[in-house]
Amino acid sequence: MTFAIPVNPITFAVLIFKHNMANHKSAEKRIRANDAKRVRNRYQAKTTRTFIKKLRTSTVKSEAENLLKEVNSMIDKLAKKNIIHWKKAANQKSKLTKLVNKLA
Repeated sequence: MTFAIPVNPITFAVLIFKHNMANHKSAEKRIRANDAKRVRNRYQAKTTRTFIKKLRTSTVKSEAENLLKEVNSMIDKLAKKNIIHWKKAANQKSKLTKLVNKLA
């Protein structure tokens, strides 16, 4: 699908996943809002996973420590918004900290 003007990914997702089941204006608005939030949450979760992979492949300790701070912040934000469970966030942060501490 091509567009003549640049399209925001969130707007694009809302256009694709438009539902017509709602009978009330407020329900239609809720559906649009939920679709936009779903796309945003998936983007943030995927970005965090990419940074985690980058951290795991890092071999320089100073670089890994800087990346760990950033990744921990991203994981905390995901847990705060209930995109991931808070215990999963704690486990990920713990494992990544151990990994960074093992680097020489």
